[in-house]
Amino acid sequence: MLDIKFIRENPELVKENSKNRLANVDIDELLRLDKQRREMETKIGELRAERNIGSKGKPTPGEIVKMRKIGDEIAKLEKEIEPISQRYRELLLAVPNLTHPEVKVSLDETDNPVMSTFMGPANFEFVPQDHVQIAERLDLIDFDRATKVAGAKFYYLKNELAIIEQALISYAFRVAMSHGFVPFSTPDLAKREVLEGLGFNPRGESTQIYSIENSDLSLIGTAEITMGGYHMNEILDESELPKKYVAVSHCFRTEAGSYSKFSKGIFRVHQFTKVEMFMYTKPEDSESAHQEMLAIEKEIFEGLKIPFRVIDHCTADLGTPSYRTFDLEAWMPGKPSAGGEMGDWAEITSTSNCTDFQSRGLNIRYKDGAGAKSLVHTLNGTAIAMPRAIIAILENYQQKDGSVVVPEVLRSYAGIDKIKR
Repeated sequence: MLDIKFIRENPELVKENSKNRLANVDIDELLRLDKQRREMETKIGELRAERNIGSKGKPTPGEIVKMRKIGDEIAKLEKEIEPISQRYRELLLAVPNLTHPEVKVSLDETDNPVMSTFMGPANFEFVPQDHVQIAERLDLIDFDRATKVAGAKFYYLKNELAIIEQALISYAFRVAMSHGFVPFSTPDLAKREVLEGLGFNPRGESTQIYSIENSDLSLIGTAEITMGGYHMNEILDESELPKKYVAVSHCFRTEAGSYSKFSKGIFRVHQFTKVEMFMYTKPEDSESAHQEMLAIEKEIFEGLKIPFRVIDHCTADLGTPSYRTFDLEAWMPGKPSAGGEMGDWAEITSTSNCTDFQSRGLNIRYKDGAGAKSLVHTLNGTAIAMPRAIIAILENYQQKDGSVVVPEVLRSYAGIDKIKR
């Protein structure tokens, strides 16, 4: 969350930033509730202090009556402040992070500058098929039985594709570990306080989160949640930073509001496996750490020899916790473009610098050599998200004879070099 003191001192800047980020939050109401809440807390504190003084020694009957009245007043104020504090927190959590000065200001979510490109769109001597057609022909994905068992937007990976998924996990781990990242396998659930502290909304109609009934637990949409909560309420030592983690988890997303978006096959699903990088750094190191994560993502997909481009999110496309976000977009021959032609770019990885937005929400600090404590900066980055990485491989490596060549870098992990009938 953003520092309320900063919001009090810079209301117009925060309003403008929220507008540029398409965040529908009333800053004036937030500040009004903040003032009201603080005044009530001060009054409650004064009444408690008065009651404590009166309770020392043996009180007279008159003093007992007075203390009871004070107690009733405290109880009344505590009841009144509860909905005010709740609404205040809801608004505070809705305020987006500040924005990197180099990020393009735009109210169009698709207006993202292209920073670089690796390889170009694949050229085929035949009419390429999409991943659904390829998977059906080679018996690699079962949608019908997944729908029967779990519902729409679920799937079974079969045969060689189940092996390719495990190979991609191993490959992503190897690359990340070569850069000093510590491997993890994480829980698939997290508490509400963790999600909210990181800037995820676990409730409401537009949430992407599946909440578990009769509990404060939710299924995670990314290992960013479990690794971000890993050091909640801890004070790290400066000498430990940066902390670099890479974690595999299942990810669950409701895909609320995605009815108009491209979702064929496994492009947009409710459950998938992902390998996620996460870093805790000192504030002065987070920008270089962000570039390091981007370089690792590029290394992974350059190794797979998948055509991609790097884009820099504009303000309208930034998530609430992010200060700056870079995406890798792979070329997918089977995805229709906005103009209706076959072939388009699509996000396959994302890396964000969240500065101290998440660490403030989860109270994660570090202590320097002089003993001073400061909030850490947090960063996250996709190493491999299975469905779209698999789509990119199937569609870019398809052959005229109907087979699919396995990327050379995966062959030692998968034990196969080609998928064929």
